[in-house]
Amino acid sequence: MSNSHPMRPYTAIGEIDHVHILSEHVGALINGEEYSDVTFIVDKMRFPAHRVILAARCQYFRALLYGGMRESRPEAEITLQDTSPEAFAMLMKYMYTGRASLREEREEVLLDFLSLAHKYGFPELEDSTSEYLCTILKIQNVCMIYDAASLYSLSKLCSTCCMFMDRNAQDVLSSDGFLTISKAALLDIVRRDSFAAPEKDIFQSLMRWCRQNPKENHSEIMASVRLPLMSLTELLNVVRPSTLLTPDAILDAIKVRSESRDMDLNYRGMLIPEENIATMKFGAQVVKGELKSALLDGDTQNYDLDHGFSRHPIEDDCRSGLEVKLGQPSIINHIRLLLWDRDSRSYSYYIEVSMDELDWIRVIDHAQYYCRSWQKLYFPARVCRYVRIVGTHNTVNKVFHLVAFECMFTHKTFTLEQGLIVPAENVATIAECASVIEGVSRSRNALLNGDTRNYDWDSGYTCHQLGSGAIVVQLAQPYMIGSIRLLLWDCDDRSYSYYIEVSTNQQQWTMVADRTKVPCRSWQTITFDRQPTCFLRIVGTHNTANEVFHCVHFECPSQTISHKEESGEEGSSSEQVASITLRVSSANAGSERSQTH
Repeated sequence: MSNSHPMRPYTAIGEIDHVHILSEHVGALINGEEYSDVTFIVDKMRFPAHRVILAARCQYFRALLYGGMRESRPEAEITLQDTSPEAFAMLMKYMYTGRASLREEREEVLLDFLSLAHKYGFPELEDSTSEYLCTILKIQNVCMIYDAASLYSLSKLCSTCCMFMDRNAQDVLSSDGFLTISKAALLDIVRRDSFAAPEKDIFQSLMRWCRQNPKENHSEIMASVRLPLMSLTELLNVVRPSTLLTPDAILDAIKVRSESRDMDLNYRGMLIPEENIATMKFGAQVVKGELKSALLDGDTQNYDLDHGFSRHPIEDDCRSGLEVKLGQPSIINHIRLLLWDRDSRSYSYYIEVSMDELDWIRVIDHAQYYCRSWQKLYFPARVCRYVRIVGTHNTVNKVFHLVAFECMFTHKTFTLEQGLIVPAENVATIAECASVIEGVSRSRNALLNGDTRNYDWDSGYTCHQLGSGAIVVQLAQPYMIGSIRLLLWDCDDRSYSYYIEVSTNQQQWTMVADRTKVPCRSWQTITFDRQPTCFLRIVGTHNTANEVFHCVHFECPSQTISHKEESGEEGSSSEQVASITLRVSSANAGSERSQTH
């Protein structure tokens, strides 16, 4: 039966942990005159303290009380400026106990406390206070909190404040806090593309700020207004009477508005990162196309020949299309489509975006490429209200079928070349909707399942007869491909010859690897100048054992070679050789079968 105190926290045998007792005893010294040897004065309020405790907790006070800074300070009393007694009391409690209570304090006190944490070098305290401030943002305090966050370079708090202000832009513009924000913070906010209030409202709020802050440079403030986004009536009846902008600036805005394409104007749009905004939740709707209700319902599983998709007829003049209207102008750079894929058909298409349904900008052009199943598309960020998907080809009939549409803004990094993604990861996988459309195998898509271990005489590979046929892989969408890696069947000492071609439409092919004159075995890594690629064709030309070409694994682009695969084209590692010997020995009895393998 244990004699331990029931309230004592558990510690490992031989270890004593009484930190809570230490904190209580040291904390009892706060504001006590007994043993104190220095007093801080903040706004006429006195805070007795203990030099050694402050010096142990903070490098700033160590320098102030024991270092070179002390000579310029009174020995027993130190007056502190630019903070409040409430904030300093909170800091003293934190230095003595490691604890601070934030919930009951006013925002002004919390910001003073944050300032002290920054000034005196308590990064953990800065982070914790910032995290709490993120949870209490509201229209009345967000400008004040953002001002402090930007002053102290607190990136997470700045980002959270910006997201809040973006989603409540018009209310923020009307708040009293907006009039007291610093000039630097003000410009940071209104210059953001995602601060999506009407330009007239932004101008009027900036005009009020200028009147509240008459000593600031108003021309720099007004330069952040996007005048071409305002109507002629607003420019003449709202901007001109203010006298904050010159007549020439107004005329220039009218000229830009009249001569520019609509999509070239510097629009503002809502920014909701990493979330699909093409949903009813965000007010999106399908405004053109047949069977509209299926496109945005979120169901990507239940569809067949008769239901679960939207469609439009494919016409030579491409006047038809599926059109989605977003709930409000939004910043997007990523679209996902699910093309109908219950058979082996392929589609071609392009995607355009617009603000007014009159001026369209093409952001994706796959009109000359064969695509199937899921499409993961990236492009430079644009503000738009309408998205139009136009099918240009279907290998089966003259109808374009789309099961699902999603669009969003993503922070995920991507590389584009000729408008196509340059992938870093292997896209010739089942998960990425690639498929083997030509070649013989005991299991469908064995070439792409990622298994480079479990193959033998009977299974785990894809093959074709030499002199006829090939192994053909179709990627889900066009990519810029510049490398390939494959594993040739290597359960004995045979070698192969082959070549590889790529195509975007299965009609015109470009050779990217010619290994018809050299004996090749096991792992093969091929690099070449990047090519737009939808299809990859591997054609075997020789096998030293029989008349069949066998390939176990295929990937593009080539991925990092693992330790067990680093032998490359020259053969297997010692571990692989041992495995091969066992497999060959166990297969000796089937030598007749090996003649056809």
